[in-house]
Amino acid sequence: MKNKLKVIKVDGCIEFEDGITLSSSHEQDCCEDHYLDFSDIQLSDFDGLEFDLSDNKFFKKVEGYGIELIPIKGHPIRIPGYGYNNGYYSDELTLVVDGGGLVSEYDISDCQVVDG
Repeated sequence: MKNKLKVIKVDGCIEFEDGITLSSSHEQDCCEDHYLDFSDIQLSDFDGLEFDLSDNKFFKKVEGYGIELIPIKGHPIRIPGYGYNNGYYSDELTLVVDGGGLVSEYDISDCQVVDG
């Protein structure tokens, strides 16, 4: 049986109705940063969409761009990833699913546009 979760908030991360959040993580060092950009996504983009976060099939990596959130039915939601550094630092980027005392992390380092 699929868990059917609706998005209730988009504000620097995505929050689902059961309190689970979806965000990105990067251990920043000095003059560099890597992140998923949620700023152009609106709550209305998720109207009528439900997601099953019980496995890693709720998202698709898009190399050189970011990720797509894959709903149970309906259209995917694209979230771009960006990074900048001077080539000396890491380009690691992690998708973090946090909630209910459990944290799942997925390496999405190849899913971003890196400047530098």
